[in-house]
Amino acid sequence: MTAAPLVSVLLPVYNAGPYLAAALGSILRQDYRRLEVIAIDDGSSDNSLEILERYRQADSRVSIISRENRGLVATLNEGLAVASGELVARMDADDVAYPWRLSRQVALFEQRPELGFCGAGVDMLIRGRIARGKPDPVFRFGRMPILAMFFTVFMHPTVVYNRKVIEDADLHYDPTYRHAEDFDLFGRLAARYPAAMMPENLVVYRIHQASVTSRHSKEMRRTHLRIVAENLEREGLAEATRDLRDIGEAVSFDTVTRAADFIVALEERIRSLPAETRPSFEAGALNLFYFLYQLVADERQPQLTHELLTRTAKWNAIRRREKYALRPGAWAPWLSLASLSAGKRADAVEYFFKSAPAAAVLASHRVG
Repeated sequence: MTAAPLVSVLLPVYNAGPYLAAALGSILRQDYRRLEVIAIDDGSSDNSLEILERYRQADSRVSIISRENRGLVATLNEGLAVASGELVARMDADDVAYPWRLSRQVALFEQRPELGFCGAGVDMLIRGRIARGKPDPVFRFGRMPILAMFFTVFMHPTVVYNRKVIEDADLHYDPTYRHAEDFDLFGRLAARYPAAMMPENLVVYRIHQASVTSRHSKEMRRTHLRIVAENLEREGLAEATRDLRDIGEAVSFDTVTRAADFIVALEERIRSLPAETRPSFEAGALNLFYFLYQLVADERQPQLTHELLTRTAKWNAIRRREKYALRPGAWAPWLSLASLSAGKRADAVEYFFKSAPAAAVLASHRVG
């Protein structure tokens, strides 16, 4: 009988004290036992290292690397270099894995040994409450190599890499794409190796103001657009991508109008593609529009969002509540802002009623 594969769980840690015990505990209580945890403390100034030491003393599967701060990309690459498992699982220090996460992902690789990597769905943890995440229907028909040109196909802390399939030279994070290093890596891997999105939620993804995504959102968006631009140029779908890149640097009437025109031109080119690949490119272009829509909306200048929606003819692509709020944005932005604020309050109430207290959910699974 073939031995069960060793899973190396790569856990970067930086000032994660409030959440680290829940994250690490959820990994050590997995129903899949053949694992090692490689925790790299990236120069934390809080009690993260003390928490890690406590868990290492209690469980020999935990190893710790502690050093000065070098950033997430260097930490991830260091972890990949020392991991000894056939499978390498990512985990963030502020998330929680359900007890069956690794066993389900190991089973997938046993069923499909040709896979290079896989991801899974997540449940969302916001303000102490957990809501079930919904699977994106695009994965039912979209071709992964194409989708990965436009967006980060997997939530980073759900990913497992298969080192039996992926060549060592390919499995590295590129520091030139800081804060979008996962988007770059997934795109490179999807172009060469089979990938799969598991249709179940295996991780509780915590959203909070201190997270890397929240703290570096502007740089992440700028780098994200750069990667998309490079992919479109490489694919021959755009000769010049300055109009797409510039909006990542600054959101203004000029950059919004040029980005909107870029989307329209891109969709026109996609319409001439072969029928077998066209739906995946269309899905990718729509995701790019939503990315720009959120980027512009976050500026809280409804007249700019109104211009983006009008020039791209995408009013029917947004929620009805947002459509009604943004309609007066060109002539009464104050009214749009008031309506959008009311909509956010309604969303918060809706989230409350479709979610459950995190303590109750996690206690039922003996995690956290």
